[in-house]
Amino acid sequence: MALPYYVSPEQMMQDRAEYAKKGIARGRSIIALEYDKGLLLLADNPSSLKKISEVYDRIAFAGAGKYSEFENLRKAGIRHADLKGYLYSREDVNARSLANAYSQMLGTLFSQETKPFEVEILIVEVGAAPAGQNEIYRISFDGSIFDEKGFTVIGGKADTLFAFLKGRYQVFPLAEALHLCVKTLGEGNRQEVALEGLEVAILERGQPGRAFRRLSSAELALHFKTN
Repeated sequence: MALPYYVSPEQMMQDRAEYAKKGIARGRSIIALEYDKGLLLLADNPSSLKKISEVYDRIAFAGAGKYSEFENLRKAGIRHADLKGYLYSREDVNARSLANAYSQMLGTLFSQETKPFEVEILIVEVGAAPAGQNEIYRISFDGSIFDEKGFTVIGGKADTLFAFLKGRYQVFPLAEALHLCVKTLGEGNRQEVALEGLEVAILERGQPGRAFRRLSSAELALHFKTN
């Protein structure tokens, strides 16, 4: 009788992590960055499938990696936020609690399922007016959660783009923040970035009700023309 094939738990976790990291690295990058009036999310995404989405009044989601997997996570997050807001109050829905829920979900999937999710996600929340604290949470494939300050990058060549941003980031007005993000993508990928291939959204502080707004290609072009 043949002995069953044995893999140590440490090796199994390492193999799962390597598998997930490769899948995420094949995706295109997303940058989250604070600007003077809120938060900017910019994705290298020529596809019509959206990687950035509104979740709740002042909260947005972005996902890198396998689209079907982070799309399922996005929908689950919206349901979670809607239910919590309905049962309690809208003020009880915040980025921190949502990020914790995602962390638990991805951690369970990573440790218990045969194949981990090949995703890395962002949950961001713009602070309330006039000078609320913005929040940026990065949640990894294994459920690890990181409280980022100022900016962060997921997917693709995230480490390279992060290093480029680190020495150049300031709290700029929107037009300058857009220029910095586009320059970062161009330098990281070593090619010119077409504005038509970008997906861009902002969470703008001080807006009544919903703070989330997408920027069209025409609006992007105007920002680059006037700056």
